[in-house]
Amino acid sequence: MCPISTGALLVIMPQKLMDVLMLGRCSHEFSWPRRSANEEFYQVCMVCATAYQYDWKTMRRGNRVDNPVAETPTVRRRSGQIQPTWIPRARRLRSKLPVRYRGKNLSTWYEGMIQNISQSGVLFHGPQQLPANALVELIFEMPEEISGQKNSNVLCQGRMIRTKDAVDNIEDAFGLVASILDYKFLHQD
Repeated sequence: MCPISTGALLVIMPQKLMDVLMLGRCSHEFSWPRRSANEEFYQVCMVCATAYQYDWKTMRRGNRVDNPVAETPTVRRRSGQIQPTWIPRARRLRSKLPVRYRGKNLSTWYEGMIQNISQSGVLFHGPQQLPANALVELIFEMPEEISGQKNSNVLCQGRMIRTKDAVDNIEDAFGLVASILDYKFLHQD
């Protein structure tokens, strides 16, 4: 192995990582909110790995969480309990954001417009339909209320939930709904 001097290491390491390691400060780039085993949401900074509570109703981060326990898959069994027939929709963050999207690993990107983002995913419209359950990639500016960063473009991995044949008042556009599975920040070099 070739030894690397401390000066060379400083040149190689990204500035954000250096700030965290040397100065103890982080600009925080948050993951998509996750649900813990106790049904509470939290976000993890993808730079420094610190976890914070997250409230979807107010779309705000709360206190630091020391050790969030990741959600474990559960099997819902039929019980004698009466299930509610109406469940309130997740809060929507309305926004008119441009989005680029494509089927996972396909070469052609399509231009669209996001209508809203919520806990359950993103509603957008665009010129190309994608089949339900297809994996999809989206690039857009994630709102600061979710990512913790202003002007941050992200590459999202998602799954198509449904499509509508046409969007009101928009010619040649389909309504598309995708759940967001994960995302990563796209940094300009």
